Amino acid sequence: MYRMVSKVVDVNEALMSVKDESVVAISGFNIATTPEYLLIKLYEMYKKTGHPRRLFLVCDAFPGAPGKGIDIIARDMAENRDYDFIRGVLFPFYGFSDALQKLILGNIIEAYAWGIGILAYWFREVGSGRPGVLTRVGLGTIFDPRFDGGALNDLAKERRTARVDIVNVGGEEYLLYRAPKPNIALVRGSTSDEIGNLTMEDEAIYGTVLNIVQATKALPARGIVIAQVLRLARFGSLSPQYVVVPGPLIDYIVLAPREYHRQTASIDYDPTISGRIIPPIDLIGLKAKPLDVRKIIARRALLELVRIIEEVSRPIVINLGVGIPAEISTLIAEEKLTDYIYTTVESGPWGGVALLGPDFGAVRGPFAILSMPDQFTLYEGGIIDAASLGFLQVDEHGNVNPSLLPGRMPGPGGFPVIADGAPRILFAGEFTAGDRIIKVKDGLLEIVRDGNIVKFVKNIYKIFWNAREGLRRGQKVLYITERAVFQLTSEGLKLIEIAPNIDIEKHILAKMEFKPIIREVDVMDKRIFEEEPMNLLAEIRRRLRI
Repeated sequence: MYRMVSKVVDVNEALMSVKDESVVAISGFNIATTPEYLLIKLYEMYKKTGHPRRLFLVCDAFPGAPGKGIDIIARDMAENRDYDFIRGVLFPFYGFSDALQKLILGNIIEAYAWGIGILAYWFREVGSGRPGVLTRVGLGTIFDPRFDGGALNDLAKERRTARVDIVNVGGEEYLLYRAPKPNIALVRGSTSDEIGNLTMEDEAIYGTVLNIVQATKALPARGIVIAQVLRLARFGSLSPQYVVVPGPLIDYIVLAPREYHRQTASIDYDPTISGRIIPPIDLIGLKAKPLDVRKIIARRALLELVRIIEEVSRPIVINLGVGIPAEISTLIAEEKLTDYIYTTVESGPWGGVALLGPDFGAVRGPFAILSMPDQFTLYEGGIIDAASLGFLQVDEHGNVNPSLLPGRMPGPGGFPVIADGAPRILFAGEFTAGDRIIKVKDGLLEIVRDGNIVKFVKNIYKIFWNAREGLRRGQKVLYITERAVFQLTSEGLKLIEIAPNIDIEKHILAKMEFKPIIREVDVMDKRIFEEEPMNLLAEIRRRLRI
């Protein structure tokens, strides 16, 4: 009689399969889908035995959060000056680990950054036996090999373990993103049965878990897949429709303690995040956000989304990036516009209210959750109607740097693919940076003390979105701040709106390194600067005659 062999093993037994010099693929969008227990135990094994060493890590986003996951490992490496565990990393994001950034800036480990969408596609392409990702995303930017090719330090430029090359297809330039195929996968699910069938019913997202497994198992060399789960089930008891990764693709199952299997950085478990319960939007526990500079910017972006609804005469689908753009989802709920604006977050959720900070990527009350490669197909293909994204610097041509400065390297995140594909982009951010006091008083914007860091500069540090390419694609682009709104034109940035009580010379031009096009300039909608809701639902219904 056939006797089933269980794949459930002790964590150390599973991790013994990780050899020196391995290319290790890790799932994780911050803490969501991060196999933190496997990561920490793998590092403990290295600390105890000296092996495995010189690993090259690849992740679909970022496997941790401040004080969690990879950040714990990077801190210990830096404090003890023991740099032999990791030889290189390819992540889309590094912003939640100062220690990891210091290792990279110090040229101690080689480091590369591709957009989340590119890496999500890359796992799928490698799993299909193809050499990498062929796309136009990244032309004329930091990812173009004529610039940095995605390399973040000199060690990466020297070794080129992950590389980007220019390929000509039908007379047009494309970029080919390539990296070593993983031979180890560390992934995470909620439940597994004895043969390894993996479900993800309690996770905040699906991420790229299946595609990471596919890339690891693909020829020419089949790798080892280790999955961390919270609970076990008997074979035959899991619904086939809930199985995300079939058991035969997984080699080892490890039970993780609850403290290493949180939904997000600050949330252990919430059924409204995993989609087990979809609460009425009014019952999510929203409180009206205080009227401050960030809310002003988010409100102005929301007004633009309402104009798009009127333009296309139907509800719209949008992406919201990290930071101020993510706060727009709260305003959509506050203004009761969820039937007209369907929000998406790059990690996969649709609808609901996006969480912020280290919890970003999870959504409270989503009505659908896709895998990340499928979500990014919607972005790169221009299937959504608009995207709102943040910015760190903008130059006179309209090029955008969302994240990189000397000594600061959070990485591109999902920005590159979303910015390249969205037919309409609302870049949203504060006009200046640094120590500043800006208030809203009696419906007017009052700049008590302005920031001393200029964000609208002659030349940005690194280009992540190329305005020339955007104009070629026919994208419609606005740059929205608390005091001014600019429009991208073929001649450069055009100032189209200012906030009430703003002096163009004193508050705008004096804080820019270039002069924008100035012709007719309107005053921003006064409702933006008032405490009460803007009553946008009634406006939409009236204009659409609903």
